Amino acid sequence: MFEPGPVTRHRIHGAVCAYLLCGLMWAAAYMCIEQVFPQAFSVPGGAGPGDNLRSRFVYFSFVTLTTVGYGDILPLHPLARTFVIAEGLTGQLFPAIIIGGLVASALHTRLKS
Repeated sequence: MFEPGPVTRHRIHGAVCAYLLCGLMWAAAYMCIEQVFPQAFSVPGGAGPGDNLRSRFVYFSFVTLTTVGYGDILPLHPLARTFVIAEGLTGQLFPAIIIGGLVASALHTRLKS
């Protein structure tokens, strides 16, 4: 994404895909934490058909990554809280760094030509 050259839609798509993969990575980390430390998260009951813990952690991960924070799923274990804080920071810093890098690359390319 940060290679010299013009900013293309492929580079932007790559940045978006990397962001989405971060969300899935955090969801997998939450699944691991929940398996090692049962009840590390407060997850509401009453799931609908086809709803499982994995889908709830994917939902929670993207709510956290985008810093929406509905509050329906809560981290209770200290390790879970640490990971949630790290994901929130990732959700804020990743777009800022990527957008800044892509804009800098576009300006550099424009100034060269």
